[in-house]
Amino acid sequence: MRILLIEDGAAAAAIAAGLSAQGHAVEAVDDGPRGILAAASGAFDLLVIDRAGLDGLALVRRLRAAGVETSVLVLTATDGMVDRVAALEAGGDDCLPKPFALPELLARIEALGRRARQGMAQTVLRCGDLEMDLLRRAVTRAGDPVDLQPREFRLLEYLLRNAGRVVTRAMLLENVWHLRFDPSTNVVAAHMSRLRSKLHRPSAGEIITTIRGAGYRLGPPA
Repeated sequence: MRILLIEDGAAAAAIAAGLSAQGHAVEAVDDGPRGILAAASGAFDLLVIDRAGLDGLALVRRLRAAGVETSVLVLTATDGMVDRVAALEAGGDDCLPKPFALPELLARIEALGRRARQGMAQTVLRCGDLEMDLLRRAVTRAGDPVDLQPREFRLLEYLLRNAGRVVTRAMLLENVWHLRFDPSTNVVAAHMSRLRSKLHRPSAGEIITTIRGAGYRLGPPA
């Protein structure tokens, strides 16, 4: 796997050496601007970004705002819930608290790699007049383009992959935000509201239905 390590700490060399020893092609940079340029090149399968020092969360936000969809593993200073939620809400796909053992880092990287490979199996997702092209990162509804932020795109992708089924808030937190706990925030509802607004077409009707007490379902109203 081609990995970009954005880390300015003393551990950067050891992390890069450990990953390289396992067959990964690693490029390490120790400043934010170089990291952004390298990440935006599209030459990497995974970004490993240290939250501390380089203001890693700001880097992740800038990359996501620029449309960079490469998977991101955020290294955090503590195992606190606040740090984990902040890293994921910034656009990270997973987070790993320091200090960590190399086998755990490798396991997290392999898991992110599996998600990416599974996501490549099908390149166009459809439900009624809604279409998502995964390769072009493009969404249309009734032929009209829909401009989505990265997290909204991931949310819609998960809904499309489960079209016609009820998906719960817990399922969305785990599969879109990769949270295996409830952070007691309205992050799902807020993103769902924005997504609905962007998908709404007066002539086509609502395509996302709230199932009271259960979750959400993508598809024509029952």
